Amino acid sequence: MLKTESKRLALGKSDDLVFYTITKRTMDIVGSLLGLLFFSPLFLVIAILIKLEDPKGSVFFRQTRIGKFEKPFKMYKFRSMVSNAEEKLAELLAQNEIQGAMFKMRDDPRITRIGKFIRKTSIDELPQLFNVLKGDMSLVGPRPPLPREVEEYTEYDKLRLTVTSGCTGLWQVSGRNNLSFQQMVELDLEYIQNRSIAGDLKIIFKTFKLLAGAKDAF
Repeated sequence: MLKTESKRLALGKSDDLVFYTITKRTMDIVGSLLGLLFFSPLFLVIAILIKLEDPKGSVFFRQTRIGKFEKPFKMYKFRSMVSNAEEKLAELLAQNEIQGAMFKMRDDPRITRIGKFIRKTSIDELPQLFNVLKGDMSLVGPRPPLPREVEEYTEYDKLRLTVTSGCTGLWQVSGRNNLSFQQMVELDLEYIQNRSIAGDLKIIFKTFKLLAGAKDAF
């Protein structure tokens, strides 16, 4: 069933798929390089602030995520939580504010002071430009889930893992934390079925508009 659905979600013509794939990868390489260059001064400032608050902790946080075809990779973020955040997660699972195979908590006690700021503005996500440059991720696509989340996925949910994961996507610009897990899956599958370069550019533009407001990221 999964293979059948994957084929159904593929772009209509093979030529269209080749053009889309090559153009999208070119956009990813150029976009990530320009982004890393433009934001390099901000990287330095955030790194200093993180170290000042917690000298013993690392600046970057590497976390195993599940990408295209369920392949695991290390996703980079600025560290926004205390060093032992993963160990403390078990104590907080009952307070999850998102339905389904995902964990979100608005007032998560594991988040540091600088972490609250970089999460609110989504600055903590900028190191994922390295993942885009490496090819682990794309600028636009479904968000890569955690291994423990994928363990709870149905075969239908796993259809969102048939394309390269993204830094932003249709879910993020359509309500993000105000939506349920199942709504996220449906939006991801809608994106996969209708994906195009024009659609990707539209999502990127909407993402910049949302970041300017930066009011519902947590």
